[in-house]
Amino acid sequence: MKIPAVGESISSGVVSVWHKKSGEFVNAGDALFTLETDKVSTEITAETSGLLETKVPQGQEVKIGEVVATIDDSKSAPAKAAPGDKKPAATGDGSKASSEPEERSAASQVLSPAVRRIVEEEKVDTSRLSGTGKGGRLTKADVLAAAENRGEVAVPASLVEQKAEVREAPSQEGRVTRRKMSPLRRKIAAQLVMAQHTAAILTTFNECDMTAVQALRTESQEAFTKKYGVKLGFMSFFIKAAVEALKAVPPLNGRIEGEDFIDNHFYDIGVAVGTERGLVVPIVRDADKKSFADLERDIANYATKAREGKLKIEELQGGTFTISNGGVYGSLLSTPILNPPQSGILGMHKIMARPVAVDGKVEVRPMMYLALSYDHRAIDGKEAVTFLIKVKECIEDPKKLPLDF
Repeated sequence: MKIPAVGESISSGVVSVWHKKSGEFVNAGDALFTLETDKVSTEITAETSGLLETKVPQGQEVKIGEVVATIDDSKSAPAKAAPGDKKPAATGDGSKASSEPEERSAASQVLSPAVRRIVEEEKVDTSRLSGTGKGGRLTKADVLAAAENRGEVAVPASLVEQKAEVREAPSQEGRVTRRKMSPLRRKIAAQLVMAQHTAAILTTFNECDMTAVQALRTESQEAFTKKYGVKLGFMSFFIKAAVEALKAVPPLNGRIEGEDFIDNHFYDIGVAVGTERGLVVPIVRDADKKSFADLERDIANYATKAREGKLKIEELQGGTFTISNGGVYGSLLSTPILNPPQSGILGMHKIMARPVAVDGKVEVRPMMYLALSYDHRAIDGKEAVTFLIKVKECIEDPKKLPLDF
């Protein structure tokens, strides 16, 4: 088993969790381990059936193409015991051996991949937890709460030997806890620092009146939902507005590559999504050719996949521009960081009612601050301001957008 190529710009990853143990028989298609890169976690499956032998411990960084395990396909699956043969083995003193390992194995099989990753990374003892999910299943909220509320963590001896496991060591006074950053968080940190060091990032601001969009959305919501089976949100309006602005200011849709500048003639818009494991940016392909309903379906689908940890590498690659919505968390204003190698990122924020001057009169309107961070090496201030004003105009007068509902 070699680490597969997961993108042109990705040369390494981290084997964060082994889902199968060395010496265990695996079937073709079984999830063997989770590979974490700077963008996403993805499960690598077995290509054939056989006996697994792991070559690297979990938590180790590996290169693309590196051999991390072998599967002996000459071995066959162990025969299953008949139902009547399922008896506990007797010990030397005549007592029956505990069936706890079997019970734990059965319990681990009902965990979703996302929950299992958290359990194995944080070393949560699931035997002491009661699930709040359907049928008593453990949810991510259950295990995250257990990880945050525990005191000293009881770690099995077999896991202590693994070097890159999460370590929690309270100080003598008990006032601080040292905990190793997760592999994905370390990668995200490195990516953000790289963006700051390689681009001349500058941010310009504006504000937009959301009155017209809110009215149109309220007026169309019932018919839109009934016709398309999905709700009409604000993000689709901003994607459409961003596409119109990118057409007006093409350099913001391009990127610097060495001493060349690449002009993109397509509009693949990244939509930043926050998850428990970190920030990911799935790509809405050919946003200029999609209807509002198509955009809303894509956004809803990506949000669900991101929460469940099921995003694929190819769904996060190749974006030309990014939109980040800090407003969903209550942010009033921020300066977003570029998503390399892109040249621009639009930041949306909280909609807040405040007094503004309208035709010489003071009125209370639902206002949103907008922020555009851009690479000043390729984009001039005039172009950045022009882009942001175009977005503002399209939002304040939605009729300027290609409405199709």
